[in-house]
Amino acid sequence: MEIERKFTIKKLPENLEQYEKKEIEQAYLCNKPTIRIRKSNEQYILTYKSRIGLDLPETITSRTCEEVELPLSEKAYKHLKEKSDGNVISKTRYLIPIDETHKIELDVFHGYLEGLIFAEVEFANEEESASYQMPDWFLEDVTFDKRYRNSFLSQFSGLEELRAWKGNPLETNEQD
Repeated sequence: MEIERKFTIKKLPENLEQYEKKEIEQAYLCNKPTIRIRKSNEQYILTYKSRIGLDLPETITSRTCEEVELPLSEKAYKHLKEKSDGNVISKTRYLIPIDETHKIELDVFHGYLEGLIFAEVEFANEEESASYQMPDWFLEDVTFDKRYRNSFLSQFSGLEELRAWKGNPLETNEQD
């Protein structure tokens, strides 16, 4: 189970280079349900995410979904990458500790999404999510704004097209 919130940021934290980081490349094979392939440093992963069948409370503060991750070989990753739907996303993810069990995952995008930066925080349960107090360098909670979902971002040619998009940014109750 993945329980997370997403945030835009006001400014990058100081001394960003001191934190552990991952160079990530990811692509999507399907968006409903989400089937993603990812290269994270030298690891290759296939991920399946779905909200189908989840009994979610009416008032939630986090995006919650079932998530299954399976290892891939480099060869399988490259083969599946050729079959991806949309653009391949490239980003650096900085892992910034909050406490003993939580980290901020700060994503700094490259390539066609250069200039986009946002943060995610994962939680063990909805109660933790609801009580989370964002740091002062965060700007806005965009958890339910689909423009900050990587699978959605992969469908655009760049930030200009994304900014010009006139659709509803909020997620619907639609299961994916």
